[in-house]
Amino acid sequence: MAREIVDQHCYVALTDDPLDAKSIMDRVRSPKAGAIVLFAGTTRDNFGGKPVKELQYTSYEPRALQTMTAICKSLLEKHSLTAIAMIHRLGVVPIGEESILIAVSSPHRQAAWRAGEEALEECKSKVEVWKKEEFGGEEGGIWRANRDGAAGVRIDSGDKKEPAEGPHGPILRPGRPGEKGHGPVVHLNTAGENKP
Repeated sequence: MAREIVDQHCYVALTDDPLDAKSIMDRVRSPKAGAIVLFAGTTRDNFGGKPVKELQYTSYEPRALQTMTAICKSLLEKHSLTAIAMIHRLGVVPIGEESILIAVSSPHRQAAWRAGEEALEECKSKVEVWKKEEFGGEEGGIWRANRDGAAGVRIDSGDKKEPAEGPHGPILRPGRPGEKGHGPVVHLNTAGENKP
């Protein structure tokens, strides 16, 4: 079931279900639009020369939806778009299936192309989504930010324990408290001391 925000000509959602390209394109379809650009990000079968069995995505959902909405609103105005929609799949995404769909409509194709590319880059750099690349064999898996080539944390194949969950997602680097998704935030009282 999708968790979604609809705000005028912006639609964003997170779902555990397989993604449907036609339904996301229908979200941006308009008689005022002369172009619809669709980007579909799919799970490939390798990363860095290693075979990938599947990807798993997790998210701090309330914040991720807010960030996705802010990105869409900004691009809608910047490129004079007709509409924009972005949906990200969470949970296990098998090889060859879509993990993200971004649809952009505009009166002319140039704006749609530019906005679609920018939407993807903004989503990958800002949205609170993390992915685990599950490798075949004894390799285990690696949690990483949802960025191309971002460094990850290896999970030993013998240690099937998942990373601890923090308020913003898995705690990937417990030695860095307060970093988004990477450990607890220490709250201080007015005297500057830790709250009990």
